[in-house]
Amino acid sequence: MDKKWLPLTITLGVAGVAVVAASVWPDDVEKPPLPQSLCHGALSRETAQLIDDGQGSGEVSAGAWESKVGTTDSAVLKECHVLRAGQDGAERRGVYKLVVEETRSATGTKKHSVPLGSGFTGWALPDRAEVTLPTGCAARIGSTAPHITASLEVPSQDEERLYGRGEEPPVAPDTATRNNATVMREVATRLAERYDCSDTG
Repeated sequence: MDKKWLPLTITLGVAGVAVVAASVWPDDVEKPPLPQSLCHGALSRETAQLIDDGQGSGEVSAGAWESKVGTTDSAVLKECHVLRAGQDGAERRGVYKLVVEETRSATGTKKHSVPLGSGFTGWALPDRAEVTLPTGCAARIGSTAPHITASLEVPSQDEERLYGRGEEPPVAPDTATRNNATVMREVATRLAERYDCSDTG
């Protein structure tokens, strides 16, 4: 079996933090920032740019981490933060987070969310979204969990935070929801294609 399909290896780190040694996005395949893809191929640059925080449309890049904090039923396989370049030489800022992790059950539904569309198990809201990869992807990735789920967090669209500050969302909720759904459909499609499990669901 190719080394990139090796089962997940969990090793204890400092202060109870575990590091995933082999993961959904093998480090020997791609490393961000890249000209055409981000988060190790989970997103095209064009799709990654759809999510905006209202602070300018600087060039996107990404930073990725492999970690698990605490003791939970699901182990984080990979976490990726999509960044945008600041204006006038300002530092890059985080725009949203994408986490791919093992789960015991497929994605359910959330109140007021919209489905991702035919062929996808997931939902989208203005500030969050989730999608479950096709059945069989977990085994192809090297996980013994029943499912692999990708989740998205967009802090700039967090309604509770905005309400507390008396601020309006930077992007209209309907538009933000559509953009999040597009991002999650691409994540599921590209990762399923990479791990050859597109037709197993």
